[in-house]
Amino acid sequence: MKYIKLCLLCLLLVGCSKKEVIYEDTTNDFLNINKEEVEVYDEVSLNDILDIKNQEIEITSKDYKIDTNSLGDKEITVYYTYDDKKYVYKDKISVVDITPPLVFSGTSKTVELNYDKDICNLITYGDNYTGDIKCQIEGDYDLSKIGNYKLLYTLSDSSNNETKVNVTLNVVKKINSTNPSKTKTYFKDIYNTHKKDDTEIGIDVSRWQEDIDFNKVKEAGATFVMMRLGVQSNNRELSIDTYYKENIKKAKEAGLKVGVYLYSIATSKEEAIEHADFVIKTLDKETLDLPVVFDWESWSSWNSFKISFHDINEIANAFLERIEENGYQGMLYSSKFYLETIWTNKKNYPVWLAHYTKQTNYQGDYVIWQLCNNGRINGVNGDVDIDIMYNE
Repeated sequence: MKYIKLCLLCLLLVGCSKKEVIYEDTTNDFLNINKEEVEVYDEVSLNDILDIKNQEIEITSKDYKIDTNSLGDKEITVYYTYDDKKYVYKDKISVVDITPPLVFSGTSKTVELNYDKDICNLITYGDNYTGDIKCQIEGDYDLSKIGNYKLLYTLSDSSNNETKVNVTLNVVKKINSTNPSKTKTYFKDIYNTHKKDDTEIGIDVSRWQEDIDFNKVKEAGATFVMMRLGVQSNNRELSIDTYYKENIKKAKEAGLKVGVYLYSIATSKEEAIEHADFVIKTLDKETLDLPVVFDWESWSSWNSFKISFHDINEIANAFLERIEENGYQGMLYSSKFYLETIWTNKKNYPVWLAHYTKQTNYQGDYVIWQLCNNGRINGVNGDVDIDIMYNE
């Protein structure tokens, strides 16, 4: 009897194992890959590239993400079930870089006589994939002679994508400094225009505002303040804003909501995480009403950093992920132009928008809008940024 039972068990196990056999589909009658190429760093799932010819088949893991973080051929393996049988279909797809470099500065540039720096860096340019961009200039120019020179810049990335741009080089005896605008934006006017049931009006400050009477700021109608906690200097060193500790203490005592930001020029994820740790250590478990903000805006020096647009987004994500791992809300700060052209914000962090205008036309989502840097409010001597916060 034991022998018979054992035989029956073996038959059952063999039968089960046969049902699990994966048959390779070599005829492609049921499906195929409908794309030969995808762009590097694009978010592409299996479902995006499958052409399913028979709707009766059941695909496993249609949401599986294709690895697009490096160039080259990627093997695609699709497991599916049809008529109670399991199949595997294999194909490949190429990850390519077809996006040319982007120029994101003006193309009329003025220098003084005998300018001795690389004129390739008169314009600012970057690339989605690489920080190594070749710059070639066509056209005659003489930096020792006053004049206007028409030049053609050709920028090429590591995938041989090219961008050509015409640049006017103006060589002058002396560049006249421009006088700052005397126009001022008064807090009371912003308050009267923008204060609604779902908005709050506030300011953001750093050591440049020096001593602040936050009680007067509160009396003027402000309900929140974003303050600089720290700054990274050009020599890569981090330091606490000299007025941060005083500002956060007095702002809280005045009953204002408080958030902080770090001015960073991090050029790697590792450095960004160090910056986040610096913020967390400086906060020392300080409670905040508003987010911790990543503020990266050294665009005029972009060429020298040798990083890609993908890199800078990864840098921001590394900082903000570390911040949120430690219990604080993260936020990304940037101006309208860079939010539209460089920041992808794929993880949907709240945005602090900088756009100095009476009515922004930025189409993306944002929580705070910094609408001027020439604001005036009681309690602050001189100019200050004014912000509107939208409460959901």
